[in-house]
Amino acid sequence: MDKEVLKTLRVVPIQLNLPLLVLLLIILLPGCAPVISKSLRAQVDLSLHFSEVFQNPKAYEGEIVIWGGEVIKTINQKDGTTLVEVLQSPLNRMERPKVTKPSGGRFLILFREYLDSFIFGEGTRITVAGEILGERLRPLGEMEYRYPLILSKEIYLWEYHFYLPSQYYPWGHFYFPWWWYFP
Repeated sequence: MDKEVLKTLRVVPIQLNLPLLVLLLIILLPGCAPVISKSLRAQVDLSLHFSEVFQNPKAYEGEIVIWGGEVIKTINQKDGTTLVEVLQSPLNRMERPKVTKPSGGRFLILFREYLDSFIFGEGTRITVAGEILGERLRPLGEMEYRYPLILSKEIYLWEYHFYLPSQYYPWGHFYFPWWWYFP
């Protein structure tokens, strides 16, 4: 660039943009925050993976974990508690279950209160923080499946997002009045 062109360009000092930058950070950063509280996340052993617990849940009783996945089934029990069966998925940095990664297996979440099975229905994505209680054997098809069992301390339901495919019009993007379609 020519020196004359550079002289005509005005450089705005960073001090003028600082309040705008701070405001922008205040607005955008909470959207990237994890969904489980900081105090509970401090109790979690991040080196403990689902696959390790899945092999021997009794060895990890009392440990606090953060897991997530898709709800398979919600069972409201006679004693007022709720048992939720979940297909585990790895979590991303915001603790949201990833749907493109393979699952490590299934686990059960025990809630000490009644949960509506419509809200916690099949396919709902959740993130849960809880204490490992051990394991529970339940039938899965014609076999007995060993589920790791956790007691829920915090749970987060993720919104269901769906994307409609764009409409394909083989005749082009022409829109006709409604009366043209009826004789």
